[in-house]
Amino acid sequence: MPHLHADVAAVTDRVIDRSRQRRRAYLDLIAHEREHGDHRPRLGCANLAHGYAGTDEQRDAMRSGTAMNIGIVTAYNDMLSAHATYYRYPEQMKIWALEAGATAQVAGGVPAMCDGITQGYDGMELSLFSRDTIALSTAVALSHAMFEGAALLGICDKIVPGLLMGALRFGHLPMVMIPGGPMHTGIANKEKARVRELYAEGLATREELLDSEIAAYHGKGTCTFYGTANSNQMMMEAMGLHLPAAAFVNPGTKLRQELTRAAVHRLTEIGWAGNDYRPIGHVVDERAVVNAAVALLATGGSTNHLIHLPAIARAAGILIDWEDFDRLSKVVPLLARVYPNGAADVNGFEEAGGPPFVIRELLRGGYLHGDVLTVMGDGLDAYARKPFMDGDRLAWADLPDAPGDDSIVRKVDAPFSPEGGFRILEGNLGRACIKVSAVERDRWVIEAPARVFTDQAAVQAAFKAGELDRDVVVVVRYQGPRANGMPELHKLTPPLGVLQNRGFRVALVTDGRMSGASGKVPCAIHLSPEALGGGPIARLRDGDVIRLDAEAGVLSALVDPEEWGAREAAEAPPPPAGTGRELFALMRTGCSTAEEGGSAMLAHAGL
Repeated sequence: MPHLHADVAAVTDRVIDRSRQRRRAYLDLIAHEREHGDHRPRLGCANLAHGYAGTDEQRDAMRSGTAMNIGIVTAYNDMLSAHATYYRYPEQMKIWALEAGATAQVAGGVPAMCDGITQGYDGMELSLFSRDTIALSTAVALSHAMFEGAALLGICDKIVPGLLMGALRFGHLPMVMIPGGPMHTGIANKEKARVRELYAEGLATREELLDSEIAAYHGKGTCTFYGTANSNQMMMEAMGLHLPAAAFVNPGTKLRQELTRAAVHRLTEIGWAGNDYRPIGHVVDERAVVNAAVALLATGGSTNHLIHLPAIARAAGILIDWEDFDRLSKVVPLLARVYPNGAADVNGFEEAGGPPFVIRELLRGGYLHGDVLTVMGDGLDAYARKPFMDGDRLAWADLPDAPGDDSIVRKVDAPFSPEGGFRILEGNLGRACIKVSAVERDRWVIEAPARVFTDQAAVQAAFKAGELDRDVVVVVRYQGPRANGMPELHKLTPPLGVLQNRGFRVALVTDGRMSGASGKVPCAIHLSPEALGGGPIARLRDGDVIRLDAEAGVLSALVDPEEWGAREAAEAPPPPAGTGRELFALMRTGCSTAEEGGSAMLAHAGL
């Protein structure tokens, strides 16, 4: 195996050194839970009877105490295409567990909301904190001490991070993440974007836009663009938490079913009492977290994971920050172009080689830790192979040396770019991040007057009124986690794209989030400190010239320093209310910064 790249090794050492005290405390905690915590043999008879009462065919096996009992934590609902696929999984998994001499029960469900539905509406302000809610729900599900392992059923934006944040507090248990796969390809992403921009200009009707969107999002499975949900799947592969190459196999296929069956069987093999015990708290170590970051950067993945991966890591006693991402991005090559960073969707990515090809090439280049613990075995080599059906038997094969389509996936010695698509920006406005993998190089530096807003709707109104038809830096503030839950601002993508298409120099600066589908317009996002509480973005005024320089890593208001220091913050909007937002006030008040993971739960827990 090639030597680990020196810069990847240096970042890993930095993470290990920074995390040493917290990681030691975490490992001590899960060791104590294994040896002295609650689990089935220690429960009283009445407690056990309650736990067995809901099942018939498995009761005898459970009562014997010799069979592993798997807790299924599911994000199933049939409003979300990605999670509708999980409908029959639990009943199938119970059969597959019995095949392996184990039992399984649905331990609990977690909420799964869809940013695609709530984009631009009040419900989006619950989105980030749904992740904490999912983590808490996962903890409740696993708190009954009835399980020797767990299967985590979730795919999308906040669901995978939330499941892991909760599950890692039960790090003494072996666990497997079980995906459901992407929907089949609908209309071309380029056509979808074209109709959106036409509608933004008033050149397409609502009916035409709806027809286009339904043609894109048309069936069960994850959305097919490479946003946060599918970036989740890439990271789970690189962390060794899936069965190898399970990420992008379509739902409803024999291969998809057999991968899930094999995941259940594998979970019984790495269980509590076996000879191959692999608790999730040991699988998710510092090297696995760095591997996830590398895989994200090498594929141009979602900026949302600059919040989610630090939060996942903290749940395991590991501290990773944006500087680590920035250092990695400067050396990790860009090996994939998947929409919105290219023309292909994730089905095209999978056909061209997908996660196994990327992982193999990153291993060849020394960019991944290959010697990690995974649910499949020791080392990442298994994740560089492709599953297939050999008759009725699931098997894995080596990949061809060349990608299926080098406009989608490249070898490590011929990348799309010698570096990843992420930068830190710093200056008198604070610290932000920017995804540049889909931004043309001549747009990496934007200097223009600001137009300041406090919500998306006002930006859209100004766009429709022609007020933004010029070089402009659109500023949207009071969008941070403490202000309103840090909603994504994805509805700004079409109008900003239109302005850029018209030849204007355009950028976005915000303390909010931008979707994992953000693309060609330069966006300085996650700006910290946020406006609420006195972050410098609150001092900006219309007409202030802002310089966004992704080459030099600068984000500054070009205002006289004396005047800048004397300015007061603009008045904050009232606290959110309606659509249940008032119920999340505690989470907003106690939330950590975006760089620390944007989590009230972790902040209150001292993690």
